[in-house]
Amino acid sequence: MGSKSVVDMIEASSGVHFSGFHMDGLESRNTEIGQPTTSSTEKIYKQPFVIGVAGGAASGKTTVCDMIIQQLHDQRVVLVNQDSFYHNLTEEELTRVHEYNFDHPDAFDTEQLLCDMEKLRHGQAVDIPNYDFKSYKNDVFPARRVNPSDVIILEGILVFHDPRVRDLMNMKIFVDTDADVRLARRIRRDTVEKGRDIGAVLDQYSKFVKPAFDDFILPTKKYADIIIPRGGDNHVAVDLIVQHIRTKLGQHDLCKIYHNLYVIQSTFQIRGMHTLIRDSQTTKHDFVFYADRLIRLVVEHGLGHLPFTEKQVITPTGSVYTGVDFCKRLCGVSVIRSGESMENALRACCKGIKIGKILIHREGDNGQQLIYEKLPQDISKRHVLLLDPILGTGNSAVQAISLLISKGVPESNIIFLNLISAPQGVHVVCKRFPRIKIVTSEIEIGLNEDFRVIPGMGEFGDRYFGTDDDQPVEAFTQ
Repeated sequence: MGSKSVVDMIEASSGVHFSGFHMDGLESRNTEIGQPTTSSTEKIYKQPFVIGVAGGAASGKTTVCDMIIQQLHDQRVVLVNQDSFYHNLTEEELTRVHEYNFDHPDAFDTEQLLCDMEKLRHGQAVDIPNYDFKSYKNDVFPARRVNPSDVIILEGILVFHDPRVRDLMNMKIFVDTDADVRLARRIRRDTVEKGRDIGAVLDQYSKFVKPAFDDFILPTKKYADIIIPRGGDNHVAVDLIVQHIRTKLGQHDLCKIYHNLYVIQSTFQIRGMHTLIRDSQTTKHDFVFYADRLIRLVVEHGLGHLPFTEKQVITPTGSVYTGVDFCKRLCGVSVIRSGESMENALRACCKGIKIGKILIHREGDNGQQLIYEKLPQDISKRHVLLLDPILGTGNSAVQAISLLISKGVPESNIIFLNLISAPQGVHVVCKRFPRIKIVTSEIEIGLNEDFRVIPGMGEFGDRYFGTDDDQPVEAFTQ
């Protein structure tokens, strides 16, 4: 064996795991070991999970937000209210304040809202205005300091109206409450809490609130991912939402952006295997052995995303077991040559599977050229597992996927399997092909100036097939 034993290397893997964007101290570590990065000024930060909560006035939005915050007590959560971003009224508008429509999109300073949200998403603290509804100014009270957090909840009647604001959100919730209930709540709130006359409340409701709801708020309901009937009274819906948020918080940041990206759950065994295949001193025998184990895990995970049908069988005890039947129309396509290393794992999982091949010549970051392709004639009728252990710039992947689509394969029928993925490649592939699925075992830090994945594992094909001149020589003892 080489200079490090397999046992020693697995034990060493139990230390801090540095692959990924969200590990504390990553920048200082890169500086210490002199690793190149994609940009010397690029800041690595953890992307927050942004939730938008919209709905009519008095629909129960605040109650829903409070319930989510209470159940996420072990996470850092901040609430940003759209009401904080009302425009200051001019002197002329103040003289006719009862004719001012506070439920119109133009009543809000959306540009300031976008600016503050972008800062929070990029790990910067912001000072949120504290709007005074008596003077109709945002500078009467001190601003509220809001620090970056794991979860940001943006709440307001029109937070879904502007597409730029919607694009910031990972989850969009619309609180849907009956109009009569909302009106009753509004009358009670404005007469009891604000001391307003019931006639003035009803006049404002009929003149501004209801028309604005019909014209601006209700149409945004179609953008919601989740619609909660009965607002805060719907405890089951809130519980399910919190469970989903917890699941997303446990995922890599890119999985929150791209719902078609799947990173298999990390364990000490997986990290140990990654430690071994990344170590430049690992012998070819050990590299192949542990790479094969990781590839098998990725393949099994990828197969789990194929469609299935329910099937009942009779067990040896005479009992009925209700299970599922495997997808029949399936094939693999490997990107020569590294992708061929994944074929054995696919054959071990899928007996008799057809496997096609694509050869793409790479020249630096650009200049990919399709050299050779041999694919099953009926590939357009099959689900395709595209095999390539490393997703770097994404250019070769785009060419391979484009070829499959040109052969009639539906984009949603393609599952791209790889061991490691650079964020740059994930962005390129997921933006170009939003309906394919990517399954990987780890997300890397990025690419260096030579477009090589870092920390990476070197030239995978050379190390796997033994064509690397620098490969350590195995020592055998009698």
